[in-house]
Amino acid sequence: MAETAPDINGGSVFEATKANAAAAFDSVTNGPVAQNVKEHTAKASSELSNLAASRKTPETRAATGQPLTHYHSFFNELLSWNNPRASAIALVSTVLAILAFRYVDVARHGLRLAWMALGITVTSEAIGKFLFNKGIATQLRPRRYYTVSRATIDSLVGDAHELINFVVIEAQRILFVESIPASIATAILAFLSYHLTKIVPYWGLAIIGTVIAFVAPLIYVSNKEIIDEQLKNASEAIDAQTAQVRSVAQKQVHQVAEAGKHYAGDYSHKVQDLIRGRSSSPKLVVKPKPEFPSPPTEEPTKVPEIHVPDVPDEPIGGVKKEDSESLL
Repeated sequence: MAETAPDINGGSVFEATKANAAAAFDSVTNGPVAQNVKEHTAKASSELSNLAASRKTPETRAATGQPLTHYHSFFNELLSWNNPRASAIALVSTVLAILAFRYVDVARHGLRLAWMALGITVTSEAIGKFLFNKGIATQLRPRRYYTVSRATIDSLVGDAHELINFVVIEAQRILFVESIPASIATAILAFLSYHLTKIVPYWGLAIIGTVIAFVAPLIYVSNKEIIDEQLKNASEAIDAQTAQVRSVAQKQVHQVAEAGKHYAGDYSHKVQDLIRGRSSSPKLVVKPKPEFPSPPTEEPTKVPEIHVPDVPDEPIGGVKKEDSESLL
């Protein structure tokens, strides 16, 4: 009896400890915290499934009539925060991936993992064959090596093709201003990024861009009514100013056009008068022919010769002609 009492007491203590541990485990696994975790896990899994199922070609088309890719629907669903847990998981995962790429030497750690894994498998194989005549790695070897199916490759190639087309189409839609707000926002972000590259590294810009891409739609969704009202007021004010400027511009254009027509008419008349003056031939002035007497038709009559007697030379001033010539 003396020996059974401690056994009974020890057994009771063990049973009590076991019962307490079971109760604690049950309170942990079935308590409010655990239930809350299970609910959020189930909701996150459901939202991730909804996000994966949203990869469908949208009905809307580009301005050129081309169909869009299923990544348009995927990113629209992701950034619209219709599945908040899935969007939050994507945001955190992207930021952690950027930080890991920046601070973790992936290639070095990959090589380290490779030699460690090979060292373990080679050592276990050698020890197993030495002790048991059977290698441990041989026992773990699958009956058939794993392969990648053609369907998986085709699916990956198709997804890569769709993703590349998504980037190319969106770049062209922004470049050719299919949506004015989107093109303006992209231009502002590109301008700011250009100046931020002088003080912020590229991985920092990647984190900033990721946060803006996820947080900006969330802010809009959370304050949609207020933002839409402010945008409506701004649009009305811009439309009013645009209409006023258009009216003034039309008046100025009309005045300039009228003045141009007036001056054009004046110059046209002047040019026409000038052309007419040059093209008209001068009038031929006919001068009257001079009237001459008609020539005689009869032979002229011969005039009879008259004999004139010789007159002796008279001295000039009492001097004879011969003397005057000698003096000269």
